[in-house]
This record gives sequence, C-alpha cells and structure tokens, in this order.
Amino acid sequence: MTDPHNAVTSPLNSTSTELASRRTGMAFQRTRLAADRTLMAVIRTSLSLLSFGFTIHKVFDQLKENGVIAHAASGRNFGLSLVLIGAFVLLMGIVYHAWFMIALRRERGGMRDAGMLHAESPFPPSMTLVTALLLLALGVATAVSMIYRVGPFT
Repeated sequence: MTDPHNAVTSPLNSTSTELASRRTGMAFQRTRLAADRTLMAVIRTSLSLLSFGFTIHKVFDQLKENGVIAHAASGRNFGLSLVLIGAFVLLMGIVYHAWFMIALRRERGGMRDAGMLHAESPFPPSMTLVTALLLLALGVATAVSMIYRVGPFT
C-alpha cells in the first residue's frame, strides 16, 4: 500500500509544471513587448505634437518676416506650447515605461528565484526606450531653440 503523503511525482506532473513555467516565461515576454508598444504609441503622439508645434511656430515666423501679419507672438507661443506638451507627454511615457519595466523585471526575478520560472530567455533593454530618450532630447533642444531663437531650429 502506498502512503499518499510520500507520493512520487509522476512524469506527467513534471511535464505539466515544465509547460506552465514555459508559458509563464512567454507571458512575461508578451507583457514586455506590450509595454514597448505602449511606449511607441506615446512616441507617436508626442512626435505629432512636437512636429505640429514646430511647424506652427515656423509658419507664423515666416508670415511675420514676409509682412503678411504684424504680430506673430500668439502663433509662435501656441507652437511652443505644443512642443512643450509633446516633450512633457514623452517624459511621462518614459517614466511610466521605466517604472513598469523595473516592476516587471522584479516580478520575473522573484518567480525565477521561487523556481516557478526558468527565465532562460533574455530580457533585453528596450530599444524603444532609447528611441524615446533621443526624441526627448531633440524635443528639448527644439523648445530651447524656439525660446531663445538660437541653434538650427530658429
């Protein structure tokens, strides 16, 4: 008679555990990619705001230079406002993405340490985050150029 408290794990149970561990690992990868897609949506939105703002700013500058309008300050200020909003939206997206990825890595590490996850597949840094940081630097440079009328964006 077999004692149920000393039951031997069957091969089926170990296979089931292995499959669950692999599915969980893939779920982490899908979540990471979803976070990247969310950051890409923020990049798309902020890039639109940055480019519309810069374009509006330049149009009103050209209209004033050509003598079509006497005062271009309100149009330039509106364009600058769009650039600043775009940079702020991107900054908030970067902060949220970084916070989320740190929490996801921490959760993944905890599950790996508990033996619930193999974590054999890499969890690389986000190239989307690098792109967002570069765009943020460009947005800030554009805003500074528009405010102080210096640099290549004047």
